[in-house]
Amino acid sequence: MGIDLPIIWAIIIAFGVLMYVVMDGFDLGIGLLFPFIPDRTERDTMVNTVAPVWDGNETWLVLGGAGLMAAFPIVYSVLLSAFYIPLLLMLAGLILRGVAFEFRFKADEAHRPFWDKAFMGGSFLATFCQGIVLGALVNGLHVTGPSYDGGAFDWLSPFSLFTGLALLVAYALLGATWLMLKTEGTLHEQMRRVSRPLALAFLGSIAIVSLWTPLLHQEIADRWFSMQNMTFLAAVPVLVLLFATIQLRSIGNPAGNHAVPFLMSLGLMLLGYIGLGISLWPNIIPPGLSLRDAAAPPESMGFALVGALFVTPFILIYTAWAYYVFRGKVRHGEGYH
Repeated sequence: MGIDLPIIWAIIIAFGVLMYVVMDGFDLGIGLLFPFIPDRTERDTMVNTVAPVWDGNETWLVLGGAGLMAAFPIVYSVLLSAFYIPLLLMLAGLILRGVAFEFRFKADEAHRPFWDKAFMGGSFLATFCQGIVLGALVNGLHVTGPSYDGGAFDWLSPFSLFTGLALLVAYALLGATWLMLKTEGTLHEQMRRVSRPLALAFLGSIAIVSLWTPLLHQEIADRWFSMQNMTFLAAVPVLVLLFATIQLRSIGNPAGNHAVPFLMSLGLMLLGYIGLGISLWPNIIPPGLSLRDAAAPPESMGFALVGALFVTPFILIYTAWAYYVFRGKVRHGEGYH
């Protein structure tokens, strides 16, 4: 039995995208939370929680994009053609966020507010565009042969706009629970108060998307609501409710473990990701482009796989080491302890 290269590459790309969503999610979420925290010192502390690690998060985005180009070139070309505008805006947001991240520490008092606004704006733009791309992909693309056959603004729809808003809530929740883990005192209490409504809003967003998605494609409805599948697919919504309940209780308990709300946020993001995969499988671009139809020649996939299997463990090692070294709480005006 030979190696199933399309499946292996799908797992690698899905893992890379998930790592990016998780790790850059709370990074972008910090920028989204700036409007709730007007104090400059506390804003500095918020940024300091990710200052040693933030610029490595995009590594996973590069891995996912490069892997897509190597293993599924048709998908790469279709997505760039279909999402040219939102992807450019996303990159502009990431660049603006990155520049503002560095410049706000070096700016004088007169220019600091400008860079704070740029940090907020870049975080909002990048997150919202990522959510729009996700929603438009689930909504389906017009593909003829190997080419995109839709319009320049087909990505704009009520569903994609809602997923953009839902991802803003998700990243803000990741950021708030991350700051609960990494800070203390007044800032920690502020994040605890913000986290509860964000958690409820995120749970509502999951419910709306879960009900809306089957209405877009009949095959998705058949998959989730057929009697033969419901018995084991029901584990996903049950776990969502369990994780949300644990998170809300831990947020409401000041004396509890500060890591639990963040871990539950990660769990909810993972369950949403799994639900998306279940809905789309085996298509890589709905409604009709399957994983195997979009795969590159086996020789190309095998050659690229050698490089991916060599590089990925090093990325995981240095990422884990960076987070281990900079573990612990971050205090006002101080480093890590």
